Amino acid sequence: MTKQPEHPMHDIANSDPEAHRIAQPASAPEELRAALALIAPDALPTFDAESAAALRQSREVSAAPMRRFVGQWAVYIAIERHPDRAARLRALEARAAEIDDIHEARELAAEIGRILDTACAEVGIDQGQGAA
Repeated sequence: MTKQPEHPMHDIANSDPEAHRIAQPASAPEELRAALALIAPDALPTFDAESAAALRQSREVSAAPMRRFVGQWAVYIAIERHPDRAARLRALEARAAEIDDIHEARELAAEIGRILDTACAEVGIDQGQGAA
């Protein structure tokens, strides 16, 4: 499902021109939580609650809930570690919630999709899997 970068916590001084707050962590709950504590500490209670629920479900059913949890939070962090990207996504989502024009809605959805696709690529999630 996911492919981790060779050096997930690379030196951010040598990264792309957009100012990162942190490097993309490996998709492990402990590393995701540590990154979240730095970039979005207000999200920690939600992360912890969802982690506990996913762990409980994984014990009862299969590992799928934990894999889904890790993937969702890895994408969230991939977005949030780029402040401009995160702000743009929030602005697009807010605008999408209030428009009635179908053409503008499609444009907003396409841009939101590009942001999510970029974040998924950063964490190694293959968007082609599961597509029918």
